[in-house]
Amino acid sequence: MKQRILTAIVALFFFVPLVIIGGLPFTIAVYVIATIGLYELLRMREIQLFSIEGILTWVALAILLMPDSWSEDVFEIVGYTKIEMLFPIVLILLIYTVIVKNRFTFDHAAFSILGALYVGIGFYYLIETRLFGIEYVVYALMVIWTTDSGAYFIGRKIGKRKLWPEISPNKTVEGFIGGILSAIVFACIFQAFIPIASTYIILIVVTIIASIIGQLGDLVESALKRHYEVKDSGKLLPGHGGILDRFDSLLFVLPLLHFLHFVG
Repeated sequence: MKQRILTAIVALFFFVPLVIIGGLPFTIAVYVIATIGLYELLRMREIQLFSIEGILTWVALAILLMPDSWSEDVFEIVGYTKIEMLFPIVLILLIYTVIVKNRFTFDHAAFSILGALYVGIGFYYLIETRLFGIEYVVYALMVIWTTDSGAYFIGRKIGKRKLWPEISPNKTVEGFIGGILSAIVFACIFQAFIPIASTYIILIVVTIIASIIGQLGDLVESALKRHYEVKDSGKLLPGHGGILDRFDSLLFVLPLLHFLHFVG
């Protein structure tokens, strides 16, 4: 527990100032974080980041991460949208399966592209959310952290019924509900000081959805690790695992908030 807390403090010491600064430094930081996340994901499938297939996957990630302002400039230069720029990468990966005689298979190619989407879409929305306003990044991060903390402590205290033992044996139904309630309490306090929703009802509804989706995002990462028989996605953050272990919920929550037009 002490190691987890110390790591969290050190990580926040580096991450929070970048969130506050925003702009290019924040965007570059997100690119670095997303690259590490992609590295962790590819390693589960025994795909090396510094290989032809790994580099192609990273290029797809880099395209997905481009902020709208960047992609508009790129479109003016090359005349293609982000999605259109992804098509050649998919085709090259498929052709590559033939060149290497199925050492790199169709399954690998599918994993690479889906992996780039999985990591890229969530972190893209992190960049876009910061451009929209720092308060929304803080809200999203705190909803996730209060959900995780509430689920952990309440689950340990009163948790009895297993939520999804085949995927994550330690998670409980009581913890799941406790995480939602903790997020609601935080959101209401946050709204009192920094209003981000037109009404408390809208705020609470969005927070409940975000908390549930965030916990499902965590279960997705757990299912992925269980399938590939790894304990943590990485070892970058002692006591916490890797980047994907810490950002798995965020990858789901931030796109959701955009689809919901943030919080009303």
